[in-house]
Amino acid sequence: MARKVAMGFEPKTITVAVGDILPVTLVTEKIRKSRKYRQIEASIRKVGIAHPPNVARLEGMEGKYLLLDGHIRIEVLKALGIEEVACLVSLDDEAFTYNRQVNRLATIQEHRMILKIIERGVSERAIAETLDVDIASIRAKRNLLRGICAEAVEMLKAKHCPINTIQALRRLKPTRQVEVVDLMVRIDNFAASYARALVAATPPEQLVDAGRPNVLKGVSPDELARIRKEVDNLRDGIDRIEATYGPDHLNLVIAAGHVRSLLGNETIDRHLAKHHPEMHRELAGICEATALVSKAAE
Repeated sequence: MARKVAMGFEPKTITVAVGDILPVTLVTEKIRKSRKYRQIEASIRKVGIAHPPNVARLEGMEGKYLLLDGHIRIEVLKALGIEEVACLVSLDDEAFTYNRQVNRLATIQEHRMILKIIERGVSERAIAETLDVDIASIRAKRNLLRGICAEAVEMLKAKHCPINTIQALRRLKPTRQVEVVDLMVRIDNFAASYARALVAATPPEQLVDAGRPNVLKGVSPDELARIRKEVDNLRDGIDRIEATYGPDHLNLVIAAGHVRSLLGNETIDRHLAKHHPEMHRELAGICEATALVSKAAE
């Protein structure tokens, strides 16, 4: 039988007086001067609140709400003199729990959102003004996936990958794009500098423009050749680790379980601690380390 999924919020938004919403963190003067604050302020001035703040009812304080998410939005509303706002009411009053479940917009998702807004007739300039960014930034996000193959896009669609990283992939042919993205995903490194190094380590025949010099600033041809070799070795090493990870992990769990059962025997534990203290410490360390790994996996 399928398990019933509990609702995280009350089914309808409610209108709450801004003064009745109690923040859990302070919006400092530094935050008020930040670019993010200006973007949110510009957006609210232009189109109002697009994403309702998230609040929780305060037990024993009728009409008062704890602010879980949306501190800058609420601060902007106060500054603009807006007295009421529609809010989503969470059924969990833990701000940490709520924020842990939030999935921030990935780079490619942001690109697709901008395309949809443009398709609805909103100009790039209007989007830039609303978000308080340069129009060139909006155009870069609009054109983000030009020259990127579908397989690479699929692999990156949920990743928080810098725009410069995706742009670097344009120099590669589709098969090489997939290889490079696969390597970045497997080691969880999407830094633009790393992407440029992988591009520089790419053989000329796998580049879109094979005649364009494939150089990395400050790196000699000999060093570039070594980088290519190291990238190949890294990929081979990851392949070997992935091929043996399952059996190795199973063997580790079985061995650790056996060691734990030995130390759980008071006679054996006392004997090892008295006559073989170094071995006892090592075995206890193995049990502790594997217990932490198992807990993290849960």
